[in-house]
Amino acid sequence: MADWKRPEVLAPAGDFERLVAAVQYGADAVYLGGKDFGMRASPMNFTEEELVRAVDFCHRQGVKVYVTCNILPREEDLAGLPTYLHFLCDAGVDALIVADIGVMMLCRREIPQMELHISTQTGVVNHLTAAELYRMGAKRVVLARELSLEEIRRIRQNTPPELEIEAFVHGAMCMSFSGRCVLSNYLAGRDANRGECAQPCRWNYYLMEEKRPGEFFPIFEEEDGTYILNAKDLCMIEYLDQLADAGVGSFKIEGRAKSFYYVATITNAYRCAVELLEKDPAHYRLPGWLLEETKKVSHRQYSTGFYFGQPDNGQYYESGGYIRNYDVAAVVEGWEEGMLLCTQRNRFFPGETLEVLLPGKSPELFPVPAIFDTDGQSLEAARHPMQQLRIPCARPIAKGTILRRQQK
Repeated sequence: MADWKRPEVLAPAGDFERLVAAVQYGADAVYLGGKDFGMRASPMNFTEEELVRAVDFCHRQGVKVYVTCNILPREEDLAGLPTYLHFLCDAGVDALIVADIGVMMLCRREIPQMELHISTQTGVVNHLTAAELYRMGAKRVVLARELSLEEIRRIRQNTPPELEIEAFVHGAMCMSFSGRCVLSNYLAGRDANRGECAQPCRWNYYLMEEKRPGEFFPIFEEEDGTYILNAKDLCMIEYLDQLADAGVGSFKIEGRAKSFYYVATITNAYRCAVELLEKDPAHYRLPGWLLEETKKVSHRQYSTGFYFGQPDNGQYYESGGYIRNYDVAAVVEGWEEGMLLCTQRNRFFPGETLEVLLPGKSPELFPVPAIFDTDGQSLEAARHPMQQLRIPCARPIAKGTILRRQQK
C-alpha cells in the first residue's frame, strides 16, 4: 500500500450553480460541456464566457476542469471544431473528453499539448484498445460501463501505468452499450450520439398483436404495463475499496442534467467515503449515514451494474420515475448578528427541523424557531421561491450551504 494514491472524485456540472456546488462539496475535478460537441445537448451547459469563468473559478480552488467533446460527429458538425478546440486550449481547460478517433487525432494536430480522456462512448473493454489509445496520445480512458471488476483489473495489469483509468461509480445507466443508442433517433428523431437523447428506455411499453391492431397488451402482468427497458441507477459507494484495488483512479459521478442539490449531496458523500478509504484502504467500511446520503437525492432504485458480473437485477419494470424524499428548503447566503441569511427554494415552516448539508461532514439537524423577511416581519411560512429570509441561528454557517427538508 506504500504507493497507494487517493482516487479522484469527479463530479458533473451542468451549469455554474452546479459547478459551484461540486467544488464546495469536495470535487477534485469537474466535467462540463459547452454549447456544442457534448453528449448533453441542453439549454444549460456553458457559453464560452461562462466556460472561461468556470475554469478560473475552479483553478483558484485547486479543482481541475474536463470539457466534453464527445459526440459522434457527422460531417456537418466538423466545420467549427478546430476553432472550438483552440478556444478550449486558450481557456486553460485541463483535459478534453473525446469519443471519436477522428476528433482525437484532430486534437493531437491542433492542440497537441491538451490532455485527452477517452469517453465511455468509445466502448473500451480490453487492454489492447486501451494501450493503443495510450500510444495514440490518450492520457486516460473512461472504461465501458459493462465491465466487471475482474476485467478492469486485467486491463490495469496489461496497460502502461502512466495510462489513467476512470470509471463511473454513481448515477443513471443507459440500457444500450455504453450509451451507443439508436432508439431515440428511431422513435423521436433525436440523436443520442449527438447529445439529444429523448430517453425512450424510460417510457412505458405495451405489446400489440399483428392481427389485432389497436389492442394493447401489457408485457408484464400489471395494470399499467411495464418499463421493460428501464435501467436502475448505479451506486458503488460501498465498494470503493474494490474499485481502487482493481485500478480505478478516478471515480466518476453521472449527472450533468441533475440538480445542484444532487451534485452537492452525491459529491459530498463520495468525497467523505474516499477520505475514509484513504485513511485505511485495507479496512474500508462505509458508515450507514453515508449510504443514506445517496438515498436523499432523487434517484431510481440502485444496483451495482456489471461490476460483480452479469447483473440479475439491473432493470426496474414497475415505474420509470424517481424516488424522492427530500427537497432543498433554502441556501445559506450569509450570517450576521445571530441571523442566518437564506434564499428560499421550497416551502417550509417555523417549528420544522431541517437538515444542514455540511461539506465533509454528516448532516446536522437545524430547528427553525422563526422565519423573518428582510424587513424583519415574522412569516408563517416560507412560500415564495428565491425569497430572501432571515432565520435565528446561534453560529455562522458557510455561504452556499444547503438546508434541506424531508418530504412529509
